[in-house]
Amino acid sequence: MNKTYSQKELAQIKPLVLAYVGDSVYEVYVRNHLIQTSGRLDVNHLHKKSVRFVCCAAQAHILSELESELTEQELDVVRRGRNAHSHTVPKNASVHDYRCATGFEALIGHTYLKGDEQRLEILLSRAIEIGQGGQNE
Repeated sequence: MNKTYSQKELAQIKPLVLAYVGDSVYEVYVRNHLIQTSGRLDVNHLHKKSVRFVCCAAQAHILSELESELTEQELDVVRRGRNAHSHTVPKNASVHDYRCATGFEALIGHTYLKGDEQRLEILLSRAIEIGQGGQNE
């Protein structure tokens, strides 16, 4: 981890920036998980498996399952991310899923930049669990 940010500093970071960071953190976590649990380590196979976790629809589903486990502060971050107006139009996702995925990524980015490694691990572990749908790799 690098610099941790205070609540005041985090409140000033735009939600799309939080999502930008969260997207990277989540992608690395998913890739690491797949390398550790997959029997095959070829890139094409790993990429196909990662899509199940990182596409907008998957992230929207993960968020819907996680929401009841989030604190009020975390729900506020999700709302900020979900309501942020991106100038990007989703290619293979509904606008709803795209916005929910942005909210999820903002939550991950916020937690990472806050430096709360324990909570980040809990959120990411739950995301993998939900993404797997109870199935083992």
